[in-house]
Amino acid sequence: MPYLKLTTNIAITNTQTPELLSQFSQLLSKETAKPERYVMVELLAQQPMLFAGTDEPLAYIECKSIGLSIGQTKTLAVAICQLLKTKLSIDSERVYIEFSDCKADYWGWNGSTFG
Repeated sequence: MPYLKLTTNIAITNTQTPELLSQFSQLLSKETAKPERYVMVELLAQQPMLFAGTDEPLAYIECKSIGLSIGQTKTLAVAICQLLKTKLSIDSERVYIEFSDCKADYWGWNGSTFG
């Protein structure tokens, strides 16, 4: 049920993509304490985007999960920004992260919901 969508204006090579997706999947599983079998990660690279009036490397992250706590959002923000800096050279001041705590009754999977 944890979901992370990374949208960025930089190009990501086909060789970088699988590793990056895997690293975000593992990070999200660890920080939300949810099994990785429920984690979904989406990557949209090389999108036309501006932040603070420039097209320097930037990222917008959507991070959603059932039962996402404020404590988890704080540790996720640090971990996500560290991974973006290490793997894509995106500075944390060029990153917005939108967190959402979703109700189990509003998250569907396998023909039903988690509620």
